[in-house]
Amino acid sequence: MSLHRLLDWRLHLIVVIVSLISEAIGILKIPLGPGTLLLLPLFYAFILGVLLNPHLFTATRRYVPESVSQAATPLILISIMPFIARFGSTIGPAIDQIISAGPALILQELGNLGTMLVALPVAVVVLKMGREAVGATYSIAREPNIAIISDKYGLKGPEGVGVMGVYVVGTMFGTLWFALMAGYLASLGVFDPRALAMACGVGSGSMVAACSGALAGALPGMADDLLAFAGASNLLTYATGLYVSLFIALPVAEWLYRRLAGKRRGAAEATPDAGMTAADVAPDERPEQHLGKTAAVLAVACAVGWIANTVNGSSLLTALPGMAILYVMTLIGLVLTRIVPFYLPGVAWVSLVSIVMTLPFFPGSGWIVERLAAVNFLAIVTPVLAYAGLALSRREFSMFRRTGWKLILISLLVFTGTYVGSAVVAQVLL
Repeated sequence: MSLHRLLDWRLHLIVVIVSLISEAIGILKIPLGPGTLLLLPLFYAFILGVLLNPHLFTATRRYVPESVSQAATPLILISIMPFIARFGSTIGPAIDQIISAGPALILQELGNLGTMLVALPVAVVVLKMGREAVGATYSIAREPNIAIISDKYGLKGPEGVGVMGVYVVGTMFGTLWFALMAGYLASLGVFDPRALAMACGVGSGSMVAACSGALAGALPGMADDLLAFAGASNLLTYATGLYVSLFIALPVAEWLYRRLAGKRRGAAEATPDAGMTAADVAPDERPEQHLGKTAAVLAVACAVGWIANTVNGSSLLTALPGMAILYVMTLIGLVLTRIVPFYLPGVAWVSLVSIVMTLPFFPGSGWIVERLAAVNFLAIVTPVLAYAGLALSRREFSMFRRTGWKLILISLLVFTGTYVGSAVVAQVLL
């Protein structure tokens, strides 16, 4: 796609407006039974983007032509890179805590494989879902997991529909579901409360808060210890979750899908591209292959995130150095993606660069971390979801209408498998 189309001012202006509105609404807390339903700006941005999508309502095309929707597609991957850099920058300063955490906290992350072991067979064998099952069940579908699917397959395909479907369900109901599970399992007396607390560290701040809060309410005498275990586990999930998802969970999900799909339809009918990556399919369209064009588009994407950050982050002047650092980190990661002789997804390189640059012994890391503190962790991902909503095509809308109810059911199985699987691993190690 030409640089001119990628820099279409209408697209970025719409995303800026949508992001500012979403951030201004903030987090809405809706009491629902024994828990609370939390609605985040990310959710509003995605919904508003969908409502403005020209493929959903004919009247919208007068103001948002289809060319704008098409230009939003490559912006999803490019605009999520600064978030991945910000995500990685939380790991470097806490490296000592991560190293000293102990095997139970570190290895319980592998319990997240329970996500697919519970949900993927149901999705493929029982509900007859296609490759959207891979995106929907390989993880709990938080922002870093969306980045992996976007980088590997793109969000336009069935894998992208799957991960976004679970993301939306998780945004709406994930906090309530985790609070209900934690409180119920604590009341059974089967698990060590510390194992249940470790399993709360799933990567989503709102889910961790709801889960650990329910445990603290159920066991007030252990409240401080349980909150500490949940916090340490959440820190380690941010540190290791991206790599467990990328190098273990997603390959296992692909392998299991091929086996289950082969049994269901016959091996000859299994999806021929099941193991292909975005690098195999369209190497010329990947951001690292056109660094000059990517640098220009990335600058615009960073500017959009920089403006969105003013509502719940810092002023433009205060946040400018931090956004500039994220821009540089991202470009270094993309350069490495291109020049290193073996393939590693861009999101992994960008994350590694940000981790290294914020390690305590890295020159100037203290100054870097201080500047990055002005960039709100979630505010810069809000525009990404606005781009994602605008980028959906007729094909994706048709696919989601066909599988929407299935994705809701699979989402609940994903959340259950993630929590119970992590709790079981932590219990064994304890």
